[in-house]
Amino acid sequence: MSSRRYAVIGTGAIGGLYGARLADAGFDVTFLGRSDVAALRSDGLHVTSATGPIDVLDVTAETDPGAIGPVDVVLVTIKTTAQATLTESLPALVRPGTIVVSMQNGFGLESGIAEVVPEAIVLGGMCFVCATRVAPGRIDHLDYGRVTLAEHTGDGQPAGPTDAVTAVAADFERAGVDVAIRDDLDAARWQKLVWNMPFNGLSVVLDAGTDVIMADRRLRETARSLMEEVAAAASVHGHPVGTGFVDQMLADTEAMTPYAPSMKLDFDAQRPLELAAIYDAPLGVAARLGVPAPGLSLLAAQLHHLDRMNRRGG
Repeated sequence: MSSRRYAVIGTGAIGGLYGARLADAGFDVTFLGRSDVAALRSDGLHVTSATGPIDVLDVTAETDPGAIGPVDVVLVTIKTTAQATLTESLPALVRPGTIVVSMQNGFGLESGIAEVVPEAIVLGGMCFVCATRVAPGRIDHLDYGRVTLAEHTGDGQPAGPTDAVTAVAADFERAGVDVAIRDDLDAARWQKLVWNMPFNGLSVVLDAGTDVIMADRRLRETARSLMEEVAAAASVHGHPVGTGFVDQMLADTEAMTPYAPSMKLDFDAQRPLELAAIYDAPLGVAARLGVPAPGLSLLAAQLHHLDRMNRRGG
């Protein structure tokens, strides 16, 4: 058993699911949260899943990162709309050589984390999973669950299967998580965006889950067109997603348990949408490269408008 000590920043669906798996497998895991901490301490962490329930009754949770101190691995699972809070939470959890894994949606997140904690080794962790936080300390895992890991490099070049990546991957696999290791972080991020940019946005604009989008021929083709725009930008950026990837993602989505993506849940709860990381950053790269993305640009404009109106109360 690895002796690595973990801290999880965020107690939502992603932090709750993967943190619970690690804790259930015997790893030393401490959760850093806010409103959920009392519930975690008193009632534990509970995951319902088709692969079997997980009930972690003795949960260590803190509101103060100083009470946790430096750890071996930090999983960053907060929404990117709260990214600025990492300047307060991360430094207390990191010492030279600590591995920080951004298990968040979007593009370019690792660069910002590396600026906050330059002494850390920063990884990206792309989660292809359908999971929802239904109450404090209670996670509903609906489908999938693979985590793709790759290491951040300052120059954007592929890092290869580094020691940090293989170490975290081994821990996750021991906790029953399906893991894929990638040499190239940017390529892995683009692959995740191929799904995230179309389906998160369409779910909000159309007020529809994945099943509704996939069941309508015209909506499915709209999703395909948007996915192909993401793939085109990735290719020009030097990180092609691979032949047949769009078809595979559509097939996986069709087979998926009907699901409301995280952006749809945030919109319904009138929470800020993760537009800067998921749309503005990759569209900025496409614009600099001269790659047209008319469908994605229109979708992003609609989402920014809906987000402003939604938070004003309509």
